[in-house]
Parts: sequence; structure tokens; C-alpha cells
Amino acid sequence: MPGGAVPSGVRTIDATGKLVTPGLVNAASQIGLVEVSSAPDTRDTSDKGPLGASFDVSRALNGNSALVSLARADGMTRGVSFPAASSSIPFAGLAAMVRLRDGADILDRAAVAEFVVIGGTSENRSRAAQWQRLREALGDVRQKVAAGMGVEGDLAPLGRVLGGELPLAIMTNRESDVRQAIGLVRDFGVRAVIVGGAEAWRVASELAAAHIMVVVDSQANLPETFDRLGLRQDNAAILARAGVPIAFGMVGGKLEYNYNAGLNLREDAGLAVAAGLPYRAALEALTVNPLGAFGIAGGKLEAGAEADLVIWDGDPLELSTNALAVIVEGRESSLENRQSRLVDRYAPPVPR
Repeated sequence: MPGGAVPSGVRTIDATGKLVTPGLVNAASQIGLVEVSSAPDTRDTSDKGPLGASFDVSRALNGNSALVSLARADGMTRGVSFPAASSSIPFAGLAAMVRLRDGADILDRAAVAEFVVIGGTSENRSRAAQWQRLREALGDVRQKVAAGMGVEGDLAPLGRVLGGELPLAIMTNRESDVRQAIGLVRDFGVRAVIVGGAEAWRVASELAAAHIMVVVDSQANLPETFDRLGLRQDNAAILARAGVPIAFGMVGGKLEYNYNAGLNLREDAGLAVAAGLPYRAALEALTVNPLGAFGIAGGKLEAGAEADLVIWDGDPLELSTNALAVIVEGRESSLENRQSRLVDRYAPPVPR
């Protein structure tokens, strides 16, 4: 009870003078799906067979991954684990929301978004064909729904997208593709999230008018592909000033979408603040915004909220700051991880 005595035997945490935030949420990672990117038997991100839109990554989540405890120790309590591009271009599949609780079960919710990947590809598939395929698939499903027919098979999740139940997460970067996404939202009335959006700042007002959130990566500061030639590090600040909701994720074209998912998340936000994003907007992009975009309430410190909390010894956007306690679903979680165990084993004793 508020103001009441602490029951006997219950551990108390003195947070006097400490900063307390909701648990951090990574809006785009592949945590739980990849352990070592160079080891094929640890990669469960895509299907090169018949599955496309219906491919569900939640069946492969590995809560025993060493990278889960590492991310949790950096204050990350939730994250969207997304599928990679499949052979069924442009469909990637269904993403899952993970909850970084102790133990092997980290699935919070399966099928929180339908992911598609659109842009320049090594398969030499024109982006015009990619957009046409997406529009045709949505149109076919819309006709079936209007006719009272059931939607079965690989495209069944698109019925949920058209019904507003699932957002369509579009991984794309070039301005022309972002404009195509805005047109798609207008024509089909779907909820959409742009994941990547390196050149999204160029159409910030249009994105705001269409109520489309953008998941950005402020560490992406080099145009690694021609799709990202217009990349700039104040992308998040420009979008936020225009009224576009933003979140942070590991979407900058890195080979690794899973390693240091918590630390990279904090660095993204810190760099965005350094480039002009208001501090409060950065915290919202780490907490409430990504949950809301994927249909989940929370991310706030208020009465009745889910108890995902982090107690910090300093500013969480400073990389030298440590999480003193991470509480997931009201339970204090272990901060032990592979790196801390290596320190305990090999670091020389500190002289006194």
C-alpha cells in the first residue's frame, strides 16, 4: 500500500537521489533470433522457402541467449524482434515483442507487426516491382474481405493489417520510398511504421500528417548504400519538431541487429539529443512511443502501470551510466551477464 510499511523479508532498494525511468524499449532489433551472425545455426531471422508474410519469428526466440542478459543489464526490458527479408519480396513476416525477463521465456506478444523490406536489393528486383507486389497483395486481400471470403495461406496476416489490428512496418530509407509508404497509408487506410527512414526528414510534415511513426538509428552517420545518401544525424530532431512520433532501433544497416541492443539504444538517444532532439522527446522515444506504435499500453511511471522500471546511477543517455536495478513485471531481474562474469574472472583485483 502507498505509504504503508514494507512487509517483513521484502528487499528494499534505496533510490534516493537516483534517476528512475520506465524500462527501455528497442523498437527494432533481432535479439533472441541471432546469437552469432557468422554462425548459420544461430540465425533464425528469415525464411528462404515458401513463407513470406506469414513467417512468425516468435517460434524461434531464444531466451537463453547471452545477449538477452547483456541488453537487460543496460536497462532494456522490451524490444521488437523483427524478421529479415525473405525470398517472397517484399514480405519479411511477423515481428514479436520480447520481454527481457529472467528465464528462457522472453515472448511478450507474437505477431505485433507485419514487416516488409523495400529498397535497393542485391537480387536486382526493382523497387517499383516491390511496391507493386505489396499493393496487389493488399488489394487482393481487401477484395476478399469485402466479399466476405476468408483470407487463408501466406497472406492471411494482411487481413489483420487492413483491419487495423496490425501495423505495417516498412523497412525503407530513400525519400521516394517513404513517399510511396505515405501514399499506401492514404490509399489503404492501414497503420504504418517506417523502420530506418534515413531520408525521412525530407518529408517530415507529410509523415506527421499521415500519423506515421519513424524508427531511427542516430548512430547511422554514413551513407552505406545509395538509399541512404541523404542521411543526416539530426534526422530524429527534424522529425520530432514536425510532430512525427519517433522511436529508436538498430536499423542503420549494421551487420549486427542484436549485439549490445540496450547500450546501442541509449547511445542512439544520446546522439539524437546532442543533435537537437529535446531530452524529454528522447525518453518518450525510448519508452512510451514504441509500445504505443505496436499496440501496447505502458512505458510510463504512473499508478497502475506495469512495473518495468530501471534505477540508474546517472543519466541513462550517458554511456558511463550503469543500471543499479532492473525490474521487469514487478520482479527484480539479475544484472549478471557474460561480460560481468568475464570481469569477475579475469579483471585484476583493485588495490585498496
